[in-house]
Amino acid sequence: MDARLNYYGNPLAGKALKHFLSASKALSDSTLPATIQHLVEVRASQINGCGFCTDMHTKEAAHAGETSVRLNLIAAWREATVFTEAERAALELAEQGTRVADAAGGVTDEAWADAAKHFDEDQLAALTTLIAIINAYNRINVITQQPAGSYKVGMFG
Repeated sequence: MDARLNYYGNPLAGKALKHFLSASKALSDSTLPATIQHLVEVRASQINGCGFCTDMHTKEAAHAGETSVRLNLIAAWREATVFTEAERAALELAEQGTRVADAAGGVTDEAWADAAKHFDEDQLAALTTLIAIINAYNRINVITQQPAGSYKVGMFG
């Protein structure tokens, strides 16, 4: 499969991506645990059918020490016993935040309150931004049909 557009080589896209990368850097520097960030990135990418991001973020998570059992169970996290309550709250918020078009009310008060039990205000801001950013990356890659499978850890910085 070839991409419809060499998005990552396009000068205009590069200007826009510079801002996405800046936002991503702010998130990686936040107090939101890296484990939570990886889980959210993978789950949103799975929901959106973004092979490129699923490939990238599962490899990055594994490189950071995430286990194959947990990576393999992200899509079925509700039935899995390997995730903490905080991780489950973040995954629920990520799912609802990713499926806003499917949900009449968007993110429920219950999902927000559950996340607020586990994360402080800065972490909630980071989590909310992370969900938005990964969804934007997913959409770029799905629209341009970026092929998956060849990502190398650290490839983008």
